[in-house]
Amino acid sequence: MLDHAWIAAHIPHQGSMCLLDVIEFWNEAEIVCRASSHRLADNPLRTNGILGIASGIEYAAQCMAAHGTLLANGDETASVGFLTSVRDVQWHRMRLDDIESDLMVCAERISGNEVNILYRFGVHAEGITLLSGRASVMLNAEGL
Repeated sequence: MLDHAWIAAHIPHQGSMCLLDVIEFWNEAEIVCRASSHRLADNPLRTNGILGIASGIEYAAQCMAAHGTLLANGDETASVGFLTSVRDVQWHRMRLDDIESDLMVCAERISGNEVNILYRFGVHAEGITLLSGRASVMLNAEGL
């Protein structure tokens, strides 16, 4: 397992914006991360004290960024990438901050090349899917 310190050192999200605690599993096709930051009162994604379900997309994006770093041998911070689209998102709750257990954040690489990657993602708790969808990521976007 790779911990929060490793994740923070290898993805662009720093400080309290690094939302993931640990990488539980990964291989070339998929990654599973665990997070507890959804319960923190100072979570930077909260609005009026509430962490809405759409924030799960950011959790998934960070999971994808960690996966990209691992695929690049984990030696350095992942290159800057951008979510270019999110499709087929299904919400199964209204918010995340009222979930008592840790979140399991999963991403599966469906296809990709050195410029674009398509992922299927999901955020789960206690075996229940909270949200799911697909995301397209553009890599090497430092110049944009």
